[in-house]
Amino acid sequence: MTQRVELAALIDRLAIDALITDYAGTVDDGDWDAYRQLFTPEGRADYRSAGGIEGSAAEVSAWLAETMRMFAMRQHLVVNRRIRFGVREQDIGDTARIRADYVNPMRFAGQPGAEATTTPDFTCGGRYEFTALRTHGGWRLGQVLVREKWRSTRTADQTWDQAVVGQRTPPLTEPG
Repeated sequence: MTQRVELAALIDRLAIDALITDYAGTVDDGDWDAYRQLFTPEGRADYRSAGGIEGSAAEVSAWLAETMRMFAMRQHLVVNRRIRFGVREQDIGDTARIRADYVNPMRFAGQPGAEATTTPDFTCGGRYEFTALRTHGGWRLGQVLVREKWRSTRTADQTWDQAVVGQRTPPLTEPG
């Protein structure tokens, strides 16, 4: 590979990484206009494994806008990103497939007058499968597939470790 090709591939990787980060940020911030702009005009998303819908970016953003209102706090952590270029036949590098794991701690919106808390009480995790396409406006999402693998909820009387482990555990003590 020449240095020019290697530099172009690095720039593409950084642009796709920013696209995936923007995806998580728009969902966390509830910026649905920005969410839709991340997709190609034909772009689609599939949230069925997490109890959601499959549809166009506009349809899914409307569903997310309604559904995410139940959470006062959202924080997608998208990690272990694996990017492969040229995933279509006869492609010269204008498509990419991205697999990334996610953990998403969230907090349910409290009842009016209830004591405010910052501790997450709903957490889910799984894997995203993205398809990205190079457009005149930069890299855009053509497809998002959510594969939720697990979820955990915490009730008000449980500590976080009790909810995660699923049983009451003794508190940590200092040795000896």
